[in-house]
Amino acid sequence: MSSHQEHTLALVIDHIRSTVNEDWIADFEIDRETRFNDDLELESIEFVKIAEALQKHYGTRLAIIDWLSGKSIHELIGLSVGDLVDYIAAATEPAQA
Repeated sequence: MSSHQEHTLALVIDHIRSTVNEDWIADFEIDRETRFNDDLELESIEFVKIAEALQKHYGTRLAIIDWLSGKSIHELIGLSVGDLVDYIAAATEPAQA
């Protein structure tokens, strides 16, 4: 994993923890394989808040709603933290010199 992906993963995890903001999340191990639905059992409104926070952080470089709208219901149900990180990292990859 590149340092850009590692930084993106840390940022996504921070946003998950601050959005859920419950005692259990502080000690819950979150990694690339963590699934939003199966593992975190997030309500859709919580996921929307996470997406909004990430969108605000990255600005117009992201189109999270467009990215999600191209997914099937099965893909959405199985969405992992790593899937989101990969999308964000690709969309915000620093330009190569």
